[in-house]
Amino acid sequence: MADRTPTLRARGLTKTYRTGDVTVTALAGVDVELYTGELVVLLGPSGSGKSTLLNILGGLDRPSEGSVMFAGTDLATMDDAGLTGFRRDHVGFVFQFYNLVASLTAEENVELVTEIAAAPMAAGEALDLVGLQARKHHFPAELSGGEQQRVAIARAIAKRPDILMCDEPTGALDSKTGSLVLEAIDRTNRELGTTTAVITHNAAIADMADRVIVIGDGRIQDVRAVARRKPPSEITW
Repeated sequence: MADRTPTLRARGLTKTYRTGDVTVTALAGVDVELYTGELVVLLGPSGSGKSTLLNILGGLDRPSEGSVMFAGTDLATMDDAGLTGFRRDHVGFVFQFYNLVASLTAEENVELVTEIAAAPMAAGEALDLVGLQARKHHFPAELSGGEQQRVAIARAIAKRPDILMCDEPTGALDSKTGSLVLEAIDRTNRELGTTTAVITHNAAIADMADRVIVIGDGRIQDVRAVARRKPPSEITW
């Protein structure tokens, strides 16, 4: 169970984009915390602002206004080198598409991260955590979509990040395969204590969370604790 120490604390996050003469507001004054060791689901429809929020919290983008505090430092004021260091040392990312290197085995794809991390786990250990130790010598083309996504999770967690950011990790998968991917994320959170944020438009996935943050029109619409966090195997899609 997560404690009440915030790993990240964001205040007043606003993100606007200019498209010709039109200003688009993706986030409008968002306040949010991610607590140490929790699994939080960011729930909302396409275009609600949830991916923009995740990108800012993960140091992939900067807000137009507002702050994101991590270990006493405001990410919004960091230069590019500082954000690169933050992402390298503290954040693991999992996206809808796996972004594996086709010419490398599963183990070698994970080793890409372990070679640059300060205190990584062994690639085989990370693959074992997501249930793929027996497939470590296979190339991506020899793996199913769900297996490739689990390799991507192993790659993200192998550097032992403080925060795991998952953006629609099951979006390209069927429900059975997606459940296996969610089990890997759930196990990572429970066993490593990694603060974990999962973006989804699928309300059923919210049942696996400690807390659910509902996003709509660039704002936080609702925040609720989950009475009993369910394992992914109990979730009906």
